[in-house]
Amino acid sequence: MKNRYCIIMAGGIGSRFWPMSRTAHPKQFIDMLGTGKTLLQQTYDRFLKICPPENIYVVTNDSYRELVYKQLPAIDKEHVLAEPIRRNTAPCIAYATYKLYQKNPKANIIVAPSDHLITKEDAFVEAVNTALNFTENHDCLISLGIQPSRPDTGYGYIQFIENKDVNDRICKVKTFTEKPDLELAKFFLKSGEFLWNAGIFIWNINSIKKAFKQHLPEIDTIFSEGDSVYFTDKETDFIKDAYAQSTNISIDYGVMEKANNVYVLAADIGWTDLGTWGSQYEHSSKDNNGNAIVGNNVLTYDSHDNIVHVPNSKLVVMQGLTDYIVVESDNILLICKKTDEQQIRQFVSDVKKNKGDKFI
Repeated sequence: MKNRYCIIMAGGIGSRFWPMSRTAHPKQFIDMLGTGKTLLQQTYDRFLKICPPENIYVVTNDSYRELVYKQLPAIDKEHVLAEPIRRNTAPCIAYATYKLYQKNPKANIIVAPSDHLITKEDAFVEAVNTALNFTENHDCLISLGIQPSRPDTGYGYIQFIENKDVNDRICKVKTFTEKPDLELAKFFLKSGEFLWNAGIFIWNINSIKKAFKQHLPEIDTIFSEGDSVYFTDKETDFIKDAYAQSTNISIDYGVMEKANNVYVLAADIGWTDLGTWGSQYEHSSKDNNGNAIVGNNVLTYDSHDNIVHVPNSKLVVMQGLTDYIVVESDNILLICKKTDEQQIRQFVSDVKKNKGDKFI
């Protein structure tokens, strides 16, 4: 267990959950499902079942550091890595990897976002342990894959090759496809050869460092130059310079789609990335009329299949609405058809343009 580490990525904005998720307080720091814990806190607790607390690291934007400290009071502040600017997942993972290497060059790592919902935690722990046992002694990069239940166009897909000689559950990856159109997603589902890409990765530290050096050499060079300053008072200034030089690129595009030692482990873990209000609706408890309500003082009349998320202190009376999103947060009220939720990003853009940053 001493060589097992977790890197939690917690720097996103979560704009598709506006107005609940705002730039100053994004969704990973919110109790989105009314469980009493934020998504970040749920993620942290989940990983306590996999590695010791002193081996958990959180990478977040510098502006969210205090939020992390507040929500995870048990975490060592030295283990909260602050990104000066957003540069996507490859630099985020590189920062944590190259810093962690200075502490333990035998680290065996799981990397995961902070805002996913996993309802089958025992199955998740079992799947991750299987992957970690494999990566401990194999030069490979593993992604968790989810059996698709519908032709969803909002997820990435992983095509796998059956190869029982490696492991009963771990298969070689053939291709990655990002967010296909509906017809292609239907074909993927029918073929039985594709899994959803959960964006959760497992590897040993030497394998991922080698992959950076081979496929993203500029990022390898940038973060290798910090070997003598990680865990010192010079680290902050170094990271500002490193991020200024880094390209904005995802780990999927920069490494996983290029490497030839990539595998996938299919896992039934009750997963969703909670990327949209619609995905939250699917995993929320509902009243007899199909309304998913967070808020203690909501009265509905002739209203069905709505998402309602309002402060407990707010009295809301709804009549005659079906398939709507009704969300109030601070000084913003959003009322939007569920079928049109993809327009929320456009709403945010228009609000910023016409009303300023204070509402974003």
